[in-house]
Amino acid sequence: MTKKAIIIDDERLARTELKKLLQDHPEIEVIAEAANANEGIEKIEGMAPDLVFLDIQMPGKTGFDMLTELDRMPHVIFTTAYDEYALKAFEVNALDYLLKPVEPRRLADALQKLENLEERESSATAVPGFPTVQRGMLGENDQVFVKDGERCWFVKLSEIRLFESVGNYAKVFFSTHKPLILKSLNALEERLDEKIFFRANRKHIVNLRMIEKVEPYFNGGLLLEIRGGEKIEVSRRQAVKFKEMMSL
Repeated sequence: MTKKAIIIDDERLARTELKKLLQDHPEIEVIAEAANANEGIEKIEGMAPDLVFLDIQMPGKTGFDMLTELDRMPHVIFTTAYDEYALKAFEVNALDYLLKPVEPRRLADALQKLENLEERESSATAVPGFPTVQRGMLGENDQVFVKDGERCWFVKLSEIRLFESVGNYAKVFFSTHKPLILKSLNALEERLDEKIFFRANRKHIVNLRMIEKVEPYFNGGLLLEIRGGEKIEVSRRQAVKFKEMMSL
């Protein structure tokens, strides 16, 4: 099946060269190009590509900055002049990094990774890897891009166990990481599926599938123990809702 791709790079020659290399891969259709991050966001949100070839260093916003502004994440292959050792500073679970000038064999390897990943995802979940980009509800199979300082991650929502309010920011708990993102808890709550993410109290949204233990708490509330060991209080009002949802 043909996959739609967008190339985002401020160097016109780099875009042209990559397009030429992709002619040997008829399964990839380049539907648009962008020369900077803002143009890239507009093209991605308007055209919903399956794949983005993304430069990191661009005037204005970097490729990483751009990703933090997307609502839903296409598959990403970085094309960069960065030294590969510098790239190890980033914990981004991108499909691949292609160092410029891009070698045809490395490009073929990266595209094979995409094919392998999509085969695994479709057999595991029967859901295509990248839903159409639109503002609205985020499903548990959607990926979000999280950047905290110089560290970056692609995270599936199903892997996030907890969001905690910190002023205008939210702390995101996944694996051993707890980076901050510039989003309020209220803004997150509007976008998250309430069947999976539950607003326990003023400061916390929990992933219901990550709850290991539920205990009664004072004043008619509840105490939830989350998979990472965190203990979260459910307010009395929310405890009523929680019991209805969980049929307790």
